[in-house]
Amino acid sequence: MMTSPNYHDPWVLRQQMHRVLNFYYPDCIDNRYGGYIAQLDERDGFVYDGRTKHLVATARAVHNFSVGTLIDGPVWCRAAAEHGLQFLSNHHWDEANKGYDWLLEGRNTADATRFCYGHAFVLLAAARAVEAGIPGASDELERSFDVIDDRFWEPEHGLCADRADECWDIATYRGQNANMHACEAFIAAYEATEEKRYLDRAYSIAEGLAKTLAAETDGKIWEHYDRNWGHDMSYNEDEPRHQFRPWGYQPGHHAEWSKLLSTLATHRSESWLQPTARDLFNIAIEDGWDDDYGGFYYTVDSDGQPVIPDKYSWPVTEAIGAAALLGRTDEQYLDWYDRLWEYAARHFIDPNHGNWYERLTREHKRDGPNRGVAVEPGYHPLNNAYVALDVVE
Repeated sequence: MMTSPNYHDPWVLRQQMHRVLNFYYPDCIDNRYGGYIAQLDERDGFVYDGRTKHLVATARAVHNFSVGTLIDGPVWCRAAAEHGLQFLSNHHWDEANKGYDWLLEGRNTADATRFCYGHAFVLLAAARAVEAGIPGASDELERSFDVIDDRFWEPEHGLCADRADECWDIATYRGQNANMHACEAFIAAYEATEEKRYLDRAYSIAEGLAKTLAAETDGKIWEHYDRNWGHDMSYNEDEPRHQFRPWGYQPGHHAEWSKLLSTLATHRSESWLQPTARDLFNIAIEDGWDDDYGGFYYTVDSDGQPVIPDKYSWPVTEAIGAAALLGRTDEQYLDWYDRLWEYAARHFIDPNHGNWYERLTREHKRDGPNRGVAVEPGYHPLNNAYVALDVVE
């Protein structure tokens, strides 16, 4: 009888990370246009789109290969990170309008919308690349921070705007998702540089969303807001499957915020951070966990009833990272840590290639290949194994 891997063992976590990296490399290296090819079939690994370059996919892959370098992973991680960072700097960057293009076809701009979400991932990638000693990373860190600071940051709210057009006309929509990832990126930038300005920004966002605004919705974090940061409770109610801005509460984001607050609590002394991290993890479980089939519902309503019952892998990985951090002071979360890994191995981790499937039905069936423009080159599973590795080492 085979025994389950011990995910408290650093070697096991490193092997999980290596398997994710090995799934993408070398097929993700684009020697024709430069940068990466993110569109690999999640079951068989073949390239189904070799031209489309998504800003988030590029930044996440730079992040992943930088992390691979930091853990003394495969020797090719450093060159792969350098390869992607050069493309990010030279081709996603729009020198005329001073921002990062959202979508490229080859090297040509297909969509120049300025999303804070995408710029946050550039900042995150640059921060990890700085830690890994990737050439040019410090300059990219400064440039991406300057754009966020100049264009998205709203000092009167202590939060970021969401998006703008190519010429920086800011849209009225405000969203928590972009701010959550900006918070994550600011934390990483602080950890890479020890510059307090990054930590202050991360804390401001966390306090605004997870404390002040969440107090208006019984401690839960809503996704959508108007330009004055009032809750927009009807936004996309008629489009609940929107790729980036679905209607409803997202249990996965509550787990992700739990992880971020736990991380912030290691750098800041505010007493609300750690209790709120626990509360948010508990909300994710109480409202989002499917007691019949296992896994997190994608979205739920205010009563915790599923709106979109599909199961995505990224909430599981974020809950793994959160549980690892919470488990440092409360062993009950280590039970969830083990349970989540067991669930992931049973349903989401491809036993042949080591990558994670993106989405399944509620009953864990695959309803066809997920072949949109990829923005998820293994970032969530690798990053949260990295979080757990830092805890167990």
